[in-house]
Amino acid sequence: MAVLFIATGESLARVSSRRDGEWSVRLTLEGRGVQCLALDPHHRGTLYAGTQREGVWKSTDEGMTWENTHLAEPAIFSLAVSAADGTLYAGCEPSKLFRSPDGGRTWQELEALRQIPSAPTWSFPPRPWTSHVRWIAPCPHEANRLLVGIELGGLMLSEDGGATWTDHRPGAQRDVHALAWHPDIPGRAYETGGGGAAWSRDGGRTWQAVDAGRDRHYCWALAVDPDDPDCWFISASPGPRQAHYGGHAQAQIYRWSGNGPWQSLGGGLPDPLDSMPYALSFVGGDLFAGLADGCIYVSPDRGETWRPLALDGDRLPAIVALDGFDLPLVA
Repeated sequence: MAVLFIATGESLARVSSRRDGEWSVRLTLEGRGVQCLALDPHHRGTLYAGTQREGVWKSTDEGMTWENTHLAEPAIFSLAVSAADGTLYAGCEPSKLFRSPDGGRTWQELEALRQIPSAPTWSFPPRPWTSHVRWIAPCPHEANRLLVGIELGGLMLSEDGGATWTDHRPGAQRDVHALAWHPDIPGRAYETGGGGAAWSRDGGRTWQAVDAGRDRHYCWALAVDPDDPDCWFISASPGPRQAHYGGHAQAQIYRWSGNGPWQSLGGGLPDPLDSMPYALSFVGGDLFAGLADGCIYVSPDRGETWRPLALDGDRLPAIVALDGFDLPLVA
């Protein structure tokens, strides 16, 4: 089974499987506005949480206890740990990018990101005077290759560890919501954004839109099949108003396989799916979907069928990010 770590927008939830089939829930960092998280692939049990008001927090005991890393910027919207060299990255609002080579003990701003020619035009519609680093994707195969998505501004690429950047990449979405690399296939990258989805086969230099078969174009969450680079999953809604307001998301989870087109998935998901799936993640071979209303669904068969997780106690208030790893069953 697995242990899941979930950002709820206010706290971080540690959700772990039990022998009776239910999942126990432990809330930490309550009231700190947890918006994002990142697991350290080099140190099992180490993870980071990004908050709205108090910067980046670190745990080395699977989320049981936490300490603040004292990053000067308080509003964190994205985190990532490089599978290639272990560097920790944090993205902020306003749009700044920081790196830490030592697990959060020291931080350095990658100032070149703010010197990109398009930077003065970056603007997040609900707060048009600002923008933020919505996603950070360090390449798992090349330590110096780094993708950064600005909401709303574009998809930026660095090939020298953030010292220099190329501006928005051809074919990619400008309203970036999620990014991913395939863990085993060098050069293969994926994106969701406010106008669709795209993928790259050349290390993020150029992108191809992938829209066939999908009737919802406001795309959000993203998960890549670790065993098949031509299979990936996204969530989508007709638009931002449906996705984020009022519980009428009219959402779908889609799967792309081979040469496509996108296939709408159901098989146990709510119908209609009125809570936006803000998070998709493969954990231990299963695909998990975290919904805006705090419900979690899991699929053991690449999205063909789904079942809700039975949580011990009330459901979570919301889910904005989800990740996890395998864990032996506990009593």
